Amino acid sequence: MDFETVRNLIASQLKADPATITPESRLVEDLKADSANIMVMIMDLEDQFGITVEDDQIMKLKTVGDVVNYIAKAKG
Repeated sequence: MDFETVRNLIASQLKADPATITPESRLVEDLKADSANIMVMIMDLEDQFGITVEDDQIMKLKTVGDVVNYIAKAKG
């Protein structure tokens, strides 16, 4: 899974500097994402990677690294 692709998509969605985003960056606490941001981000990731993120998994995605790992598993 390409961390840079996920990082750039999240940076664009949250209007953040990609250079400040690491795999350990927390979506809510560090990047100030709210529930609307997260839903749009999930939809963008689903479109970009051709996956479906199950509703019960969304709340488990706490960091950028969690998102990268989830996508890697989903693409299996």
